Amino acid sequence: MPGLFDPLKLRSLELQHRGWLSPMCQYSCDPDAAPGVPNDWHLMHLGSFAAGGAALLLTEAAAVAAEGRISPRDAGLYNDDQAEAWQRITTFVHRHGAAGAKIGVQLAHAGRKASTWWPFSGRHGSVAAADGGWGTAGPSAVAYDGYEVPAEMTAGQIRAVISDFAAAAQRAVDAGFDTVEIHGAHGYLLHQFQSPLTNLRTDEWGGDEAGRNRLMLAVVDAVRSAIPDSMPLLLRISATDWAEGGVDLPASIRLARQAAERGVDLVDVSSGGAVAHQRITPGPGYQTGFSAAIRKEAGIPTGTVGLLTSAGQAGHAIASGQADAVLIARAALRDPHWWLRAAFELGHEIGWAPQYERAMPRRSF
Repeated sequence: MPGLFDPLKLRSLELQHRGWLSPMCQYSCDPDAAPGVPNDWHLMHLGSFAAGGAALLLTEAAAVAAEGRISPRDAGLYNDDQAEAWQRITTFVHRHGAAGAKIGVQLAHAGRKASTWWPFSGRHGSVAAADGGWGTAGPSAVAYDGYEVPAEMTAGQIRAVISDFAAAAQRAVDAGFDTVEIHGAHGYLLHQFQSPLTNLRTDEWGGDEAGRNRLMLAVVDAVRSAIPDSMPLLLRISATDWAEGGVDLPASIRLARQAAERGVDLVDVSSGGAVAHQRITPGPGYQTGFSAAIRKEAGIPTGTVGLLTSAGQAGHAIASGQADAVLIARAALRDPHWWLRAAFELGHEIGWAPQYERAMPRRSF
């Protein structure tokens, strides 16, 4: 089996190793002067991880439409100003990243979980129109606990979302991203359609599992058609809703198998987020089993994430065949050079930014 610091190739994208940065929302766009436009904070945030040795950085969720933002301060990729700002960041990562860093964008639509207060606002729930919020929509007129009731989307609105994902993917290509990840997890719009707990429709976009998966797979088809054949396509899913009657691992395996047939190259396996009454039992590496099962049963490369904090944990996940890549989130916030340190601990050497080479640890003096 390969190790954490062995290379990985997805289509024509060659990654120096299998330690990646997981998407993490920053809620730091200016909602008044430049809504959805990444700024200096995003350049610093992502640039620090590029210099810190991540082989692939995945951005925070970038909304494919203004109404798809999780909060008024979320990033987007639905207009040219946003694409130009993202290009500044992709250029920086390619120029200054250690370990030949690459960068991908996570495209998303929040659906019924849009227009909410950001975590450090001091407020909770949905943002009123007077405060810069907007009306939300989802598969059914069923609210997430504590949020406003969304409007049930029409067939025309659903088709528009598919087009929005394709247009954002094309902007991602033009902005210099190396890959695109579709966000189909954590209770956002595509997951809302997938889960029987949130999709109560009886038309072609609901009902049985095929109907509930229809939007997710239609977006996969649209994005795959919008990006070059040489560019890999990633899909993040929630392997289970952690709630009775919701998405479970067998359903996710079936979805992953269909996604692979449509040109998805790696499934980024997370879990939860659909409903507030979920019952999660977190612990170190608590999601690696989902990744391992999908990798084996669906026959597709997977990434794993969730309470993986040490080099040893991450290395074990790869060496034991539980995943093809490990995505780091909170551990990277604590240590933006996590990958450089992990490589040293596991006996590997990866390229350091030349400005930082004087700090490279030495095994002997």
